[in-house]
This record gives sequence, C-alpha cells and structure tokens, in this order.
Amino acid sequence: MSRPIIAILRGITPPEAVPIGEALVAAGITTIEVPLNSPDPFVSIGQMVQTLGDRAKVGAGTVLTAEDVGRVREVGGQIVVSPNCDPEVIRATVAAGMESWPGVMTPTECFAALKAGATGLKIFPGSLLGPDGLKAIRAVLPKGTLVYGVGGASADNFAAWIKASADGFGIGTALYTPGLSADEVSERARHIVAAFDAARGAA
Repeated sequence: MSRPIIAILRGITPPEAVPIGEALVAAGITTIEVPLNSPDPFVSIGQMVQTLGDRAKVGAGTVLTAEDVGRVREVGGQIVVSPNCDPEVIRATVAAGMESWPGVMTPTECFAALKAGATGLKIFPGSLLGPDGLKAIRAVLPKGTLVYGVGGASADNFAAWIKASADGFGIGTALYTPGLSADEVSERARHIVAAFDAARGAA
C-alpha cells in the first residue's frame, strides 16, 4: 500500500542508503528524498534507484538549481523537492519528466509554483503556517492541488493536518538522523505509518 509520505534522509551516506531504503519500503513508505546537502547524495540516489526503483520513488531534496535537477535525472531520480519556490527549477524538473515539489508559504508562492508546473506544494516550514494556515490557503487553491506538510508535521498531529486538508507529509528527523541503524529506522517508520493510517482512518 502506497502512502503519501516522503522520507527525508538528510545526512545519509551511500553505504547506508540501500539498507535504510529497504527498511522504509518494507514499513510502507515508498517515496524517498535524499537532500543534496548530504554526503555524496547523487551516489546514494543512484544506488537506491537501482535497487529499489521498481518498488519506490526516489529523488532529491534541497534542490536549488536547474543544473542539480539535471544531475538528479542522470542518476535516475524521479522526484525533486526544494525548500523554496524557484520557477526555473520547477520548469527544469517538469521538462525532465520528474515530479516537482517546491517549498511554499504564501498564496503568492503557491500560485507561482503551480503556474510553473509543480506537481504539488510543500508547505515549509509547516510549523510556521500550521493546520489553520493551510486551511485558509486551501480555500483559494485550485481544486485538486496536492499539498504536503513538511517541518512540523508528525505522528502527534497528523490528524489535525489531515482535517485541515493536507494530502500528505514529508518526514525527516522523526524517521532518520545520521547514525541510526536500518533496524532503528524500520521501527520509526512503522510507528509513522501506523500513526498516519490511524489519522487518515479517523478523518
């Protein structure tokens, strides 16, 4: 069962990439982001694409330039996530046939991202806007716009976000921090998945 959860593996190294990716997929999280400020991110992405590509969607986060978009595509990435709304990056991502998830905070950024062709919107940091802020912005967004909460969304408040119309989430340190073993990530991932399923079922 695929869930609208993006695992954010900031700081992961190539030797960890495949074992931790396997743990996430086994737990039910099948979209994986390696931020580009991680060690050798393109190596990690490429390894996970080769091993998990038939079971998971793998790509990059903290993508700030069109050049980096091209490098993600070269190693087989399928998704590009950014902390900001840069129309050039969004257009380059769409042109390369990948999903584009830019970071937005205001209605102006939301509409600029959609105009450039974004697949969906990443409310970031979600802790600043909160579910109430999302609810207010959702009122003016085009019907069917996908919106994920990132940075402030967690197992403790999935229900509030879903009630406010969040379609999914990006989860970072609650899933992975440098040094965690694959078994530890597996345990965290199963907790996140259980909490998400419960919140969605209650919504």
